[in-house]
Amino acid sequence: MTAADREAALDAAIDAALDRLAERMARHGGSLADLGQAIARAGRGGKRLRPRLVLRAFHAAGGTSSPALLPTATAFELLHTAFVIHDDLIDDDTVRRGMLNVAGEFCARAMADGADAAEAAAVGRAAAVLAGDVLLHETHMVLARAPLADPLAERLRDLIDQAVLVSAAGELADVEQDLRTQAPSLEEALATSHDKTAVYSFSAPLRAGALLAGADADVDAALNRCGARLGLAFQLVDDLLGAFGSIDQAGRESGADLTAGKHTPLVARAREICEWPAIGGALALAPTGAVALREAQEALTDSGVRRDVEQLAHRLLAECRAAAHGVNDDLAALIHEVAAMIEERMP
Repeated sequence: MTAADREAALDAAIDAALDRLAERMARHGGSLADLGQAIARAGRGGKRLRPRLVLRAFHAAGGTSSPALLPTATAFELLHTAFVIHDDLIDDDTVRRGMLNVAGEFCARAMADGADAAEAAAVGRAAAVLAGDVLLHETHMVLARAPLADPLAERLRDLIDQAVLVSAAGELADVEQDLRTQAPSLEEALATSHDKTAVYSFSAPLRAGALLAGADADVDAALNRCGARLGLAFQLVDDLLGAFGSIDQAGRESGADLTAGKHTPLVARAREICEWPAIGGALALAPTGAVALREAQEALTDSGVRRDVEQLAHRLLAECRAAAHGVNDDLAALIHEVAAMIEERMP
């Protein structure tokens, strides 16, 4: 089976899992059936990065076949979809990939049924909470049904457990840091960025695939180190996209993080330098219009803050490539490929 065939089989497995969930929800009828369809739509499309990392790490680590491979990879995509739905809810977003998300769909239908704006928004929020809850439940159900024996089954459950809890910690810290009076330090902002993304998006999928292939403790530890750096670098690049990326690059309005006043590592780094009073003033005006936003972007660039964050991301990826020396050639090649993908996203 070629790599393309394996990825096609993975896509089919994920789609089938979404369809099975929607079918079970449809048996209850009413709005739950509609929610099942909305969940299925939310889970389709996208890069499916995390399940592909499970799949590719498995084969790179020497795995040939495992009946648990596709269910495990599918579980990571269901987990990601749950996090995306809840993340949109936290950010009050009703659109994802240019279309209404779960909250947006149910808000729109409530308004069509005669609800006012506040009532419709409440329906949308409830639908998003419940959709994420169902997907988190289904993540564990899919993994529980996978033909796995202990101790491997327990190790994979532990990976999912760690991914959920660390990501929750990162999301909560992100919200709190944006609201509290005292801005986070660079160290705090970096820790939050790591926790939001690194474990569930990189470390855990890579480790899960390798563990299914029979990787030893040294390989597992090396992939954990690589994943931590890949994840933080990925989030730093995401922050750069949120501040400087075009709508085509970032998938949202240019400078969206600056107009929203997000306390990203980029802003935390700016607070450390002597030019901060001028940068801070420019950032405060960024939400007022396109000219003010451009001036804030120029202040971050001209002061060297943008360059500093870019260099930090490059340094993390260089450390990741060095850490990949602790794994076999195929796994190292995969790590290098993912690192290059992250660098290519940089605006």
